[in-house]
Amino acid sequence: MKVEEKAGESSFGVLLLLTCAIAFCGYLGSHMRLPVVPLYARSVGASTVQVGIINSAFMLMAGLLSLPLGFVSDRVGRKRLAAAGVLVLSATSFLLCWSRTPLQLMLVYLAFGTGLAAFGPTMMSLVADIAPVTHLGRAYGWYTTALYTSMSVGPAVGGLVAQRWGFQAAFLISGTVIFVTFWVLLLFLPERRNAAVTNPQTVLAGLGELLHNRPLLGCWLATLGGCFGLGMFISFMPLHAHDRHLAIGEIGLVFAVQGVSNALSRIPFGHLSDRVGNRAHPVVIGLLGFAGSMAGLGIASNLVLFLAFAAALGISMGLAFTSVGALIAEVVPQRSRGLAMGGYNTCIYLGMMLSSALMGGVIERIGFSGGFFLTALINLLLIGAFHALMRGWPVPAH
Repeated sequence: MKVEEKAGESSFGVLLLLTCAIAFCGYLGSHMRLPVVPLYARSVGASTVQVGIINSAFMLMAGLLSLPLGFVSDRVGRKRLAAAGVLVLSATSFLLCWSRTPLQLMLVYLAFGTGLAAFGPTMMSLVADIAPVTHLGRAYGWYTTALYTSMSVGPAVGGLVAQRWGFQAAFLISGTVIFVTFWVLLLFLPERRNAAVTNPQTVLAGLGELLHNRPLLGCWLATLGGCFGLGMFISFMPLHAHDRHLAIGEIGLVFAVQGVSNALSRIPFGHLSDRVGNRAHPVVIGLLGFAGSMAGLGIASNLVLFLAFAAALGISMGLAFTSVGALIAEVVPQRSRGLAMGGYNTCIYLGMMLSSALMGGVIERIGFSGGFFLTALINLLLIGAFHALMRGWPVPAH
């Protein structure tokens, strides 16, 4: 029996390592483009509003399609859908090389969002498929660390490549990295398919039940507010920092510091979340730090300040969102966790999309500093809503 358990743990470890590697490379290539595309869009004549719309395009598609494509992965299998998503992500990088107008960039980013919706939630579901119940926490801890590390390294690499060799080189290398990831996934990742097929009527009934779950709605609102701020950071921090005379490579470094601090804080904050009496408390503390960091980025005037507030932003996100994920698993019944996590992913992309689509026009009226301060205020309001919705929720013993 002990030999079988060790063999199972070994198999799980190998599969988790492979899954983390695929996610790391896929997101590395995808996020190489994030600090580059806004500047490339400006170079082909896009206004600040158009830059926001371009970035919001991929977030809109990812938000709209994450939930339905999650159901598709249950029917056709995780591997097939993830492979299709990676292939689309690779194609969009190569298509950026031939995009010469803001409209073309927007269309490519719509396809980018479709690829993310097929790849991201499916890989997260795959982690749950391969992990024993006793190892779920550590599995997601390592997976999200790999995920956010790639999200931090990617922009830094993209910024440095664009600074040294130009925009086209950044897009070509991005597409190549993702294309290699596609073959690794296709050749080495085993197919794992859920035996149960989701009944549409059951899905609708479960969704109605979740919409009356006040703590879950609070978690979704907290996620929406935090990702509204993250969208502000991704879409407009490069332009704000460029106006403050930061080079492209330095802008990529700011992205890297935010991502690294976010990634490295998740494993210790995950353990902390398991020890506190109420997970809502670290969520509130983290979101307050997040709002303060957004305000700080608005007044940042040099590289040191940008790096300091970016690090604070990443740590705050690590504290808040690690606990939000655990809270969602606690406040919904096990049969509804898939739908709840689908709503969670939708809030992530919807928040970033709304920020990119709306804040460009706001910034043109009140400036970058005003835009970052307004984002901080929106988060403060949503923190209050989260606290109100969590009131009275029974706290389980840890």
